[in-house]
Amino acid sequence: MKDGGIKYKSYTVIGAARSGVAAAKLLKSKGYKVFLSDSSAEVKIKRDFVNEIKKNGIEHEFGTHSEKVFENELIVVSPGVPQDSDVIQKAFSMGKEVVSEIELASWFCKGRIISVTGTNGKTTTTTLTGKIFENAGLDTYVCGNIGLAFSDVADKIGKDGVAVVETSSFQLDNIKNFKPKVSVLMNITPDHLDRYEHSYRKYIDSKFRVTENQDKGDYFVFNYDDDIIRQNIKDKVKAEMVPFSIREDLSAKYEMGAYQKDGSIIYFYYMGRENIIDTNKLIIKGPHNVYNACASVISAKIFNIKKEYIEKTLSEFKGVEHRVEFVRELNGVKFYNDSKATNVNSVWYALQGFSEPIVLILGGKDKGNDYAEIENEARKFVKHIIAVGSSKDKIYDFFRNIVPVTKAEGFEEAVKQAYSKADKNNVVLLSPACSSFDMFESYEHRGREFKRIVNELK
Repeated sequence: MKDGGIKYKSYTVIGAARSGVAAAKLLKSKGYKVFLSDSSAEVKIKRDFVNEIKKNGIEHEFGTHSEKVFENELIVVSPGVPQDSDVIQKAFSMGKEVVSEIELASWFCKGRIISVTGTNGKTTTTTLTGKIFENAGLDTYVCGNIGLAFSDVADKIGKDGVAVVETSSFQLDNIKNFKPKVSVLMNITPDHLDRYEHSYRKYIDSKFRVTENQDKGDYFVFNYDDDIIRQNIKDKVKAEMVPFSIREDLSAKYEMGAYQKDGSIIYFYYMGRENIIDTNKLIIKGPHNVYNACASVISAKIFNIKKEYIEKTLSEFKGVEHRVEFVRELNGVKFYNDSKATNVNSVWYALQGFSEPIVLILGGKDKGNDYAEIENEARKFVKHIIAVGSSKDKIYDFFRNIVPVTKAEGFEEAVKQAYSKADKNNVVLLSPACSSFDMFESYEHRGREFKRIVNELK
């Protein structure tokens, strides 16, 4: 185990979802005393997680956070548990040390860590980076805020292995020593402001925590075209700064990085430059995916992966589920699942990818969204909006004088209404700009339901 956790012998884990259960299982397997607590009643916790907890003999409680929570030395918090929740605030008031699940997992990881964060693009970039490393023959584990929790695999990663970790702001909030070899910051736009007391400043600071423990032997890979990142970078980064851009050649300003020029992604470094791939060979289209590809190229080149593996992967990669994912075509109407678009900026990018008129399904649990960010895009690309979920009234009130809007009472009704509003050669796009938690367990659950309903349409 790396420095940081070995001094603790007893742990409390808050939250019985994917990350919390993985953390508890990891600790239990290493012989530590562990107690897991979730305020939800057992019937509201996913059955698979309950079974894992019981099968592994993990001491636990459901439906409350009792005083037993505070009896152990260290508290590990799942990303789904807000900082301002009563149990976390009480722990802070008692002087208890609280760490995130990725912090805990990093103590058990002997390999090198690539941590990918940002408001948008982190899932695609994490997945794409992992594919490049796998194709190059490296022992690679893709985990974090995607698929497996970091704690599920941390102790399996040897010194020659690589963990490519998708890292959300919630996971970064309680890090202490988390120190990736490569940190990647894709972009920063307002999101999750409901979790940050509606403070954009706090959200920005949370994203930059990905690099706070890095030093000169590490690399901070960042989107040079993002104004917020550039405005905040000076005092926050000790690692070597490695930019990417789709607007300009940065080789005169930095010693290494990547940029797009004349339809190609070019990697530059101390000794020269290398044309990696023509962007028209990318299956994943749109400017946002060129950014994702540039970031992945840099991570791969830092690890000395040859161009042939990078180019082959980029030319074959078809994207990730729930991110502008084609579902089916019915009577000339194409359906796309973009359930991963849980903020307004994601919708902005999604709308850029279509030339056909769009019937857009918007709504879910609003997180402080400012829909003015997509007002121009709605006028240009959207022929009708179907508003659904707990935010449907807010969406209706904002867009009703911009494009036609219909409110739907349920999700299946929303999909069917969208189809009824679509003509031949139109697109029905689920790109909700909201989290799923008012109606679904996760954005994946929402996306799967969308695909089920679409595939059952006659």
